[in-house]
This record gives sequence, structure tokens and C-alpha cells, in this order.
Amino acid sequence: MAERSFAKEVEKLKLSAGETFSGEGILAITKALLQCGVGYVGGYQGAPISHLMDVLADAQDILKELGVHFEASASEATAAAMLAASVHYPIRGAVTFKSTVGTNVASDALANLASGGVTGGALIIVGEDYGEGSSIMQERSHAFAMKSQVWLLDPRPNLPSIVKAVEDGFELSEASNTPVMLQIRIRGCHVYGQFTTKDNKRPSMTVADALEKPQRDIGRIVLPPASFLHEKEKVEKRWPAAVDFIRSRQINEFFGTEKGKIGIVLQGGLYNSTIRALQRMGLADLYGDTEVPLYVLNAVYPLIDDEFLSFCDGKDAVLVIEEGQPNYIEQAFSAMLHKASHRTRVVGKEVLPMAGEYTGQVLLDGIKAFLLDHASDMLSAQVRAPNTIDLSEHIADLQKLVPGRPPGFCTGCPERPIFAATKLIEQELGPHHIASDIGCHLFSIMPPFDLGATTMGYGLGPASASAFNAPDAKKRSISFVGDGGFWHNGLTSSIGNAVFNKNDGVIVIVDNYYSAATGGQDILSSRAENRTKATGHPITEAVKGIGVKWVRQIDRTYDVPKMRDTLREALTTEETGPKVIIASSECMLNKQRREKPLLAKAIQQGIEVTKPKFGVDEDICTGDHACIRLSGCPSLSVKQLDDPLRDDPVAHIDQTCVGCGNCGEVADAAVLCPSFYRADLVHNAGRWGKLVHAVRRKFITMLQRSRENRRLNFGDV
Repeated sequence: MAERSFAKEVEKLKLSAGETFSGEGILAITKALLQCGVGYVGGYQGAPISHLMDVLADAQDILKELGVHFEASASEATAAAMLAASVHYPIRGAVTFKSTVGTNVASDALANLASGGVTGGALIIVGEDYGEGSSIMQERSHAFAMKSQVWLLDPRPNLPSIVKAVEDGFELSEASNTPVMLQIRIRGCHVYGQFTTKDNKRPSMTVADALEKPQRDIGRIVLPPASFLHEKEKVEKRWPAAVDFIRSRQINEFFGTEKGKIGIVLQGGLYNSTIRALQRMGLADLYGDTEVPLYVLNAVYPLIDDEFLSFCDGKDAVLVIEEGQPNYIEQAFSAMLHKASHRTRVVGKEVLPMAGEYTGQVLLDGIKAFLLDHASDMLSAQVRAPNTIDLSEHIADLQKLVPGRPPGFCTGCPERPIFAATKLIEQELGPHHIASDIGCHLFSIMPPFDLGATTMGYGLGPASASAFNAPDAKKRSISFVGDGGFWHNGLTSSIGNAVFNKNDGVIVIVDNYYSAATGGQDILSSRAENRTKATGHPITEAVKGIGVKWVRQIDRTYDVPKMRDTLREALTTEETGPKVIIASSECMLNKQRREKPLLAKAIQQGIEVTKPKFGVDEDICTGDHACIRLSGCPSLSVKQLDDPLRDDPVAHIDQTCVGCGNCGEVADAAVLCPSFYRADLVHNAGRWGKLVHAVRRKFITMLQRSRENRRLNFGDV
């Protein structure tokens, strides 16, 4: 069950030649793959290309009709290894994953693929998760492309350019016998637009056809002496072929006037933001027509020397807009000019930040600074005037008024009670070294839990605690890994490693039934039935199969006392070897996506439905807020009372509560207070329910009157 269904949108993939496609970039890429006659597609979900995997999953009937094989790969390395089908066979293949973390995982397969080269077109669609909306370390794919000599495309973020880049990518790969990376940023993935479609193509050779006629070229296998020849082939044959193709197909684009004393060179993916900055300075219009010469690099590796040198002719200076660091493109262009004894000056990071996302304001400031230095006459007097508005004071004021909002678990998240139990056990046994992992559970490092010291990679939480396997230690380490990370990499790299090395630490596998952090896709241990995938494989069996002896399964993580007691047992038992706790409860977001429509339909049909809601008794709550410090649920906040005798706000549960009961469980386990209560909201109550409700109300009213009669009334004194 993915975050959303694209069942309706995938019908657009059936559009034939001459029709108009309207939609977002992710769906356009899928349509482009089909138009190019792709033979197989694989990948691993992750921002910003998760929806590409979801679209492909929902389009499997269409793929099957065309003879296209699709797999949701176990990891990025698995996906990249799929491209081996294009090494010996003229089959076009594409894989996709989040970069740079996904590229790191896939690096072994990609390096071997790039060494031996390909026969069929091999396209790697990488979601460049760089910038303010990113969830990972800030790195770029460019370095990997250069390291392995994989050609890198970075198209302008509009649908026609993205679709053309898919077509160019396959043809470039085949022309140069080299895999090609297609880099697409967050905004490019979700940009909306139109393009004129072509007919879908059945692959000229399917993977089934290839199995009937096996082929083998020992020269493409990465073994000596062929592996030494591959490097020579890259430089002497593949690189020149790629340069010729990029130049002849005019993959890079020129905009604006041909002549001018300055110019701008930019990555294709930054085109929209650059044009917007020029518009704000009055140097471009809404249609992209600009007074400033632009050289747009839709292919950022390899670079074309004569194209760039020709662009620089007659120019005093050119600005290179290259997001991130190191500034590979700027350095390469500077070397080209120096080698050619060219007088044009290259300007880049002097006026633009060395690192960080190039947002609209960043580009506006940088381009303006460049023009003020080298072409101030192009700017109006109003634009040339210095900015007299100092926003720093206003920003500082906002920081005082608006509290920081760290990322946290969703309302009702079943992972929250796991870390509440961990906090409770640390209060009892003292602090422990805690190794975190990639996934939703990583939010435990933020308030209110403040747990976790490291995170080293997807599925590597327990592995990152392996150095703390000290025989003379008096405490055990605690490490966390999600079910997605467990199947991705954790089973061997973390659990298997712990068994092999007789690690004595505690490993908690957070099982929420899905690869939840990437959008709720099914995995091996998912409980849901999947018509195209095998699910329902218990993590406990895998853990025991690899040799773990001490295993505990918790089927309801909201049972905080049980979770706490199990952690205590794992941390204090005299049994040696890894202690593995599988803490299982369904991801609340996916549960709500599944159950809410069913409940709404039942209510509409007049069926009796009961929804639990939790609240806080304001008369009982003392206002110490310990419940909030051990929960952090977004629905649990504070409320100021009208009572003049009570200054402190009390705990309050708002309307977003999903009725998971965690707040009450935490209050009970921590022996806090009995102020939490549960109320059942009944829709379409039957006769018996109405009768019981009437009796209850009558009885409660009677008790209230009795209490009122016993209350001391000062008005009678």
C-alpha cells in the first residue's frame, strides 16, 4: 500500500502519437520510458522519486501488455545490478533511486557496469535530494559520475525537456556504450506541464527473448586483462563518442542574444530559477526570452570544450551557476579557458554560495552582484540601487516568537511508545549508548525523546554499535533498525554480523508493516496481500534463521509496560549473544488511509460505527506535563483554563487524535496521573445502544445531583 494510488493517472500512459499529456514530471518520465521501448525497469523508493516507483507499480498491467518487466528492487544495489541485462543484450533498461545515498549503495554494481560498458541503453534516474527539502547528508551525484565516467544529464525542469532527456539518455548510452545518469530534482519530479506524446513501443528484444538466445562477450566482463582495457576504452572511444553525440544532437541549449560582453552558464535543472531571477531584474520576460546570453547544460558531464569556448568568444566574463560543492564545472571551464589562452574571466562561487541550495533569492543576489561588477549598464537604476531593507532584525524577532519545530512522529505513530518505553527504562537503569538508523524511528533523536547518538546508513543501526561489543562492559548497547532497513541491508550487515561476532547488544527492529518513511510501500514482512509481490514473511523467522537465539515479538507497541519490561529483560539477562526485539504495529498513516474510507462509507450506509477518542479531565490534570515529555504526540498540547486559581495550563488533546491510546498507556506506565479518559463516539447507534446510553445518562445525572446536594453552598450561610 503506497502513500497514494496512481491508478487513474496511469491511464495517461496509454496516450498515442499526437495527443497531449498533462500531469507531473514523475508520470511524464514513465510515459517517456514506454515511448522509448524500455525492456525492463527497477528501482528502490525514496525521495524525490518515490512516486516514480508507485506509478510503475500501478501501471504493471500496461507494462505487461508491452512486454516490459518491472521489479521493486530489494535495494539500490539490486536495482543497479539489473542493468547487467543491457551489458550483452540490445535491451533498454532503466533503474531509479534516491541519490546520493542510493548511489552510494549501488556503487559496486554501477562501477562494474561503467567499466565493462553496455550494449543496450542503460538509464539511471537519480532523484537528486539536495537542498532545503532534503532529508540526507548534502552531497551531489556529479562526483560519482566523474569517478566512474557515467554520463550525467540535468534537464531543464519542464515536461518536454524531461521527456527529451529520457530519449537522449538511451540514445547517448547506446552511442557511447556507457550507462547514463538522468538527474532530476525535487521540483522537477513534481512540476506540472504538458507535452505531445508518441506511441508506446514494445522493446525490440524483451528479457524473455534474451533468455531464449543467451549471449556472452568476455570482453565486457570486469576481469583482468579486460578490466585494464576498459579504462583505455573509456578515454579513447566512449568519451569521444559521447562528446560527438551531445554536440551533434544539441543536447545543451543556448538562449538570449548571441552577442554580449557577459554570459551565464548554468545547470539545466537551475534554468527556471535563473530565468525567474532575470525576470525580477527586468532582463527576461514571462516566456523566457532574455537579454543575457545563456548556455544551458542539459548534459553536465562530459562537458563540451568547443561549445563553451565558442560561447565565451567576445565576452569579458561568464557566470557559472553550479549548485553545491566542489565546483567541478567551474574548475573545468577555468581549465579550458586557461588551456586555450582565452581572456574571458570565469566567475562562480565569488558571488554565489559555495554550498547550499540555489533558491530564487540566492540566484537573484548572485546574478545581480555579477552584473554590477561586469555589466551594470544592463540594470535599471532601481535594480542597481542597494537594498535598504535589513531583514535580519525581523528574522531575529520571529525566532523569539515562533518556537523551533523539530521533525517528529505522526499522530498515533506506533513508534512513539517504543521510545517512551526506552526513556522509562533509562530512568531506571541509567543512560545507554543508542545507535539509530534511517527511517521514521530516527525522529527519536529529537525532543522530547532525545535518544540516539549515531546514524550511519539504511539498515546499519546495529552495525554502527558493533564496536561497543566489549566483553568487560557492564552495560549493553541499544540499537534500532526499521523493517524497511532490515530487509534492505540490515539482515546481513547488522543482524548477521552481530551473530557472527557474538555481539551482546540489544537490537530493536521497528516493524510498522511497510517501508513507511518512503511512502508506505509493501516489503517482505508486510501483512497486506499484494497481487504481484510475496508478502507475509515474518521477521522473527528470518532473525532466527540467521542464528539469533534470544528473540522477543511484541505485537502491540502501544503496550508501553510490556515494551518497557521486554527492554529491561534484554538489558539485564545473563544470556549472551544478540538480543533482538521485534516491535510490531501498523503505521498509523497507512492504517488511517485504509480504514477512514471504509468507516466513512459505513457511516453513510447507516451502519453502527464506534470511534474511540481520548481526552484529559481538566479537574484532575495537575499541569506538570510529564505526559507530554514522554509522548510528544502532535495531538497532545496544552490549554489555558479560565479558572483564576490555576495559573498553569493543563494537558489537552485536540481533534486530530486518532484514538491510539498511547497517551494513556504512557501515563499509566510512568505512574503519572489518572487524568486521561477514553470516550467512544458512536455513529448510527442501534436500539440497544440508545437504550444503554439513556440509562447511563440517567444514572450519571442522578450522581451529579446527589453530589450537588452534598456540596457546601455559601449562599445559604
